[in-house]
Amino acid sequence: MGLGVGIVGLPNIGKSTTFNALTKAQNAESANYPFCTIEPNKAIVPVPDDRLSELAKIVKPERIQYSTVDFVDIAGLVKGASAGEGLGNKFLSNIREVEVILHMVRCFEDDNITHVEGDIDPLRDIEIIESELIFADIQQLDKKVDKLHRTGKADKTVRAAHEFSLELKAHLDDIKPVSTFAKKDDPMFEELDKELRFLSNKAIIYGANVDEDSLLEDNAFVTKVKAHANEVGAEVIVLCAKIEEELCGLEEEEAEEFLTDLGIEESGLNKIIHTAFKKLNLISYFTAGVMEVRAWTIHKGWKAPKSASVIHNDFEKGFIRAEVIAYNDFITCNGENGAKDAGKMRLEGKDYIVNDGDVMHFRFNV
Repeated sequence: MGLGVGIVGLPNIGKSTTFNALTKAQNAESANYPFCTIEPNKAIVPVPDDRLSELAKIVKPERIQYSTVDFVDIAGLVKGASAGEGLGNKFLSNIREVEVILHMVRCFEDDNITHVEGDIDPLRDIEIIESELIFADIQQLDKKVDKLHRTGKADKTVRAAHEFSLELKAHLDDIKPVSTFAKKDDPMFEELDKELRFLSNKAIIYGANVDEDSLLEDNAFVTKVKAHANEVGAEVIVLCAKIEEELCGLEEEEAEEFLTDLGIEESGLNKIIHTAFKKLNLISYFTAGVMEVRAWTIHKGWKAPKSASVIHNDFEKGFIRAEVIAYNDFITCNGENGAKDAGKMRLEGKDYIVNDGDVMHFRFNV
């Protein structure tokens, strides 16, 4: 669907290791030196969903297809990136193309792994990265303000947009992110954000990269990150990138046993994937047939015809109705026929808003 999550952070804090684990392949080079990632690595990552396995037990399909999330491993930023330091603005533009930011933060000490700032201070690291995003937004907005000033003298609408942009610029000049701007509900803001794709307005997930000893009990670094995240309304996922990468080399049963031995119910990566899916405002509906059981990705709030379009555009153009069975009813009734017999299948029209987990079949005519 063209939606992505950008993995950002200072150099050498576990971004590429996390990306490797997410993709279950060594697609991103990991090395103990800054800027080992030069070009942004991209991967389409399946969203773990046990519901598909349960559907497959009933339908016995030839294959299972999961919903996916696009992850982009973006090279490490440093202080001054917005002014061209390190590898500069190139990577800020890569961030502009994603919808959600996974901000990896190092929350462990290890003398064998260098830190670009010399010591471990996650709040300082967060401030460095997020300040650079603000500075980059100021640069973008400055250009827009100049353009509006030149063209708006004789146009009342343009003058209003210019004044609004100056208000937002004053907010950014105080080193406050766009996400905290008081007038975000104004239509003029929506237009600005659509054009400039403000970096500091993107949803953030913090990935606290810890050592094995801190997986079960938060260390002091993680505690600070969680307190900051609570203040800004962000979520924190605690993980050990090194262990997550090791898990990728194991069979499913071995991986589950490994997690059990560590006292962990769910891997940090699965938490990241599920949280990212939610932050992107995505849900899944299912189709269940002998060829495949499949999750289809849609935006939360989409109506049935639009939801059908992700299968094929003709489904939306010629939409007649949707046959819908709630996931729990499908499982409880042991499949489509049982759900029909129990009166659990519904016929829904064009105004039906699809729910997460709906098992659907579309009727159309073109």
